Amino acid sequence: MPLIDVIQALAIVVAWGVNFVVIKWGVAGVPPLLLGALRFSLVAFPAVFFIKRPALPWRYLALYGLTVGVGQFGCLFTAIKLGMPAGLASVVLQSQAFFTLLFARVFLDERWQRSQLIGAALALLGLALIGAGKGGGMTALGFGLTIAGASSWAASNVVVRAMGRAGYRVAPLGLVIWSSLIPPIPFLLLSWQLEGGEQILAALRGFNPQSLFAVVYLAVVASMFGYGLWSRLLTRHAAGKVAPFSLLVPVVGLIASHLLLGESLSLAQMAGSGMLMAGLAASVFGGRLVSGWRALVASRA
Repeated sequence: MPLIDVIQALAIVVAWGVNFVVIKWGVAGVPPLLLGALRFSLVAFPAVFFIKRPALPWRYLALYGLTVGVGQFGCLFTAIKLGMPAGLASVVLQSQAFFTLLFARVFLDERWQRSQLIGAALALLGLALIGAGKGGGMTALGFGLTIAGASSWAASNVVVRAMGRAGYRVAPLGLVIWSSLIPPIPFLLLSWQLEGGEQILAALRGFNPQSLFAVVYLAVVASMFGYGLWSRLLTRHAAGKVAPFSLLVPVVGLIASHLLLGESLSLAQMAGSGMLMAGLAASVFGGRLVSGWRALVASRA
């Protein structure tokens, strides 16, 4: 991969890692479900007038928008508002990779590789350690909602795989922008029902530069810039060369949350985070390492 593309991949990693800190800033002044509505509204408009709609039925756009939008970010924003540390959220959310394996097995009948099973076992132990660990102000509800957000992200991955099986080839940026038309209304309805009209009006009246920065960053930097550049890299290089960079997102998330929010993890949370990331690395790289080792042994035989 050329150096310029490596730099671009690292820029995306930084943007997505800092994203968790910005969410923390955002929910400090805006109720989380209202923040979700504002974020996806800004992603969709005015971009839908300039980006071509993906050539796939609306049901896929709706399913993707509801799972990755309302499900993932609704749970994540609320989790961080209710006490989930931003840095730890960036780690726990990566458990989506293992929920994806589970859902793909159930709904798409995909087979598991041994390395994926080993990775899933490590990740499960890591989540157990994180859940049992005390420190950083983490609440049980915040932790549970982050897990729910990870499972919603996994569901959106299965929706994308189902699109591919149905013969649709969709540009990621177009999918992100057009599916963003779906979440705002459910978010507003949920915000009105759960957060209340008074909180919504108070947040809009007191909308300050920090809230504006959070909405713009989440929509423009994390979503449009991040996914747009990511999709460009995927068109230039094999997914196996690009995807491993995402393993650095929680590393950036932990560092950024420590530097900008003063967050720190307990020993159990640190051990659990390390175990979860080791499981993710085993799942991503394990199959290649085994294949490479077998090829090396065969060449020397």
